[in-house]
Amino acid sequence: MGIQIEFNKGRVPVKVWTRNIEPEAIRQLLNVASLPVVHGHVAAMPDVHAGIGATVGSVIPTRKAIIPAAVGVDIGCGMNAVRTSLSAGQLPDSLRSLRMGIEEMVPLGFNMHPASRMRGSALQRVGRALSDRLDRIVGQHPGLMKMQRRFNETWLCQIGTLGGGNHFIELCLDEADRVWIMLHSGSRGIGNIIGRYFIAAAQNDMRRHQLHLPDKDLAYFSEGSGLFDEYVEAVDWAQDYALLNRQRLLAAVIEVLKRQLPTFSLEAEAINCHHNYVARETHFGEALFITRKGAISARAGELGIIPGSMGAKSYIVRGLGNAQSFCSCSHGAGRRMSRSAAKSRFSRFDLEAQTAGIECRKDGGVIDEIPGAYKDIDQVMDDQRDLVEVVHTLKQVLCVKG
Repeated sequence: MGIQIEFNKGRVPVKVWTRNIEPEAIRQLLNVASLPVVHGHVAAMPDVHAGIGATVGSVIPTRKAIIPAAVGVDIGCGMNAVRTSLSAGQLPDSLRSLRMGIEEMVPLGFNMHPASRMRGSALQRVGRALSDRLDRIVGQHPGLMKMQRRFNETWLCQIGTLGGGNHFIELCLDEADRVWIMLHSGSRGIGNIIGRYFIAAAQNDMRRHQLHLPDKDLAYFSEGSGLFDEYVEAVDWAQDYALLNRQRLLAAVIEVLKRQLPTFSLEAEAINCHHNYVARETHFGEALFITRKGAISARAGELGIIPGSMGAKSYIVRGLGNAQSFCSCSHGAGRRMSRSAAKSRFSRFDLEAQTAGIECRKDGGVIDEIPGAYKDIDQVMDDQRDLVEVVHTLKQVLCVKG
């Protein structure tokens, strides 16, 4: 449907791909648009909602600067999906055993593997390369090690783990009843540490230079400043770690399926895309840093993943390369209420009704992830018809929540 609202109250305009936007999200977007380092305009996707400092579902172009809190603390959080050769008829009538198998294989929440799973020469080389890069980062910022007990052991043992909150693993069926594996995770504890450390460092930098901001969470590093290159190095590391984590998660799920299902193959290369990250890109002839906070890249022809909630449809999409959105689209349905509001409003019986027919947890511990807490994914997709085209429509039959 294209841009539906445009605000012109900041240094640069804010262009919004929905009319379903709350006042707090508008306030946050206008704050971002007032920053001197933001270039061109700010784009808000149709799943937009208030976040911490920067708005979830926003695309922020900055020139010669990065806002660490806009990137966030789950650096590199994103999606992975792959189609298998399996069909719906090859799945057992009850998927409980599959869900239990995945939950036994993959540590959830704050849990991690008892030892590193980076075995085999190829994986060990990847692990050593990551370790060498992290050693260099920690050598410059030893304070990072003080933020987590058993620092070096933890990041290695969290590779191939899901995390909590809205992170998930799903089995889905597409429009032809083919089975897909889809999952959502990020950079785990180490990404959180890197994010928090540099957000605080940016805030200290702003105070030291006596720069006034509309929100302290919008503190930024300018190119050429002491910490800019070091933050870029750290955030690049965390984004690479998140990609690897999702690759290893996918491998673990495939292993469980191979134990319980008929022989199958993967029918295409897995789609692995970030939706909380920063990247160097060129737009409108300008070299910029593009921060996608709850948004995915949607360059012309590029495949992406837009999940709904645990009871709604999800989509495999192809980008249309819309310049006004900085070649971006939504990262999901987007929350329409906070976790606490969802827990107050909905009951376990609501959860059971809204996830009927799906093999998943239906206890009070996941009520904050109930489908009713999220926006209507069909409306979100309709609002971004000029950003992406739908390639496959997926409906989950099994969901593991972190």
